[in-house]
Amino acid sequence: MTTRGIHLICPVCRGSLYRNDNTYLCKNGHSYDIAKKGYVNLAMSQRSSKKRHGDDKLMVGARKAFLDKGFYKPLANAVADEILKYGNGVIVDAGCGEGYYTAALQNAFPESDIYGIDISKDALIYAARRDKRLTLAAASAANIPVADGCADVVLSIFAPVFPEEFSRLLKSGGVLIRAVPLEDHLFGLKDAIYEHAYKNPPDDFALDKFTVISRRELKYTITLESRGDIESLFMMTPYYYKTSRSDQERLLKNERLETQVEFGVLTYQKN
Repeated sequence: MTTRGIHLICPVCRGSLYRNDNTYLCKNGHSYDIAKKGYVNLAMSQRSSKKRHGDDKLMVGARKAFLDKGFYKPLANAVADEILKYGNGVIVDAGCGEGYYTAALQNAFPESDIYGIDISKDALIYAARRDKRLTLAAASAANIPVADGCADVVLSIFAPVFPEEFSRLLKSGGVLIRAVPLEDHLFGLKDAIYEHAYKNPPDDFALDKFTVISRRELKYTITLESRGDIESLFMMTPYYYKTSRSDQERLLKNERLETQVEFGVLTYQKN
């Protein structure tokens, strides 16, 4: 019998969930079916079910198309290398998106119990297709349906951080690993869009309840050789929704784009 997913908890009563066929149940009778598309919905509220939550299909599809080309594989490898230093039994990917990094870690650590949490059901559908071994749940990263003190690693890649919640999840000696954009990240893309491109503001990435114990910078250049790749990169960024049509059209006239990518990989221990 698999032990994957045993750390999920009921979002209503916070009791442990156990799996019976394709349903998770708790001792108080709350039950949650696993969707045919591979995830369980453990979001706290359905009150705004008519509102789209998280990344939409357009952004998720663009991200998958871009990441599948391997442009960010060095980042996935760097995260795996960092995890290897601290333990990899239970990993919670908070804001896993379409699962590129989550699946890469499941391949790197096949015996690990890995949880992908995201509010976007569209993203989780893609994540489920990447690797059926993953335990995937629709939920907010601010209220993760995983038991207290069970995680060796909480992972946050370009996602919002919730120090109180992440601290709750981590066992003694566990770590939070973040991937963040540095000042010149995607500057070539921005320079092709805007008349006056700007760098990302500097940040020390300090967090309440946590202390940085390791910081690694990863900097290299990628070259996109088609309009399709350029469009995928653009559409997976927030710039797509903040850019005028004329600026979008100017960018997408390019058939080749070279841009710097700069990541910080930070490891934190809870105080």
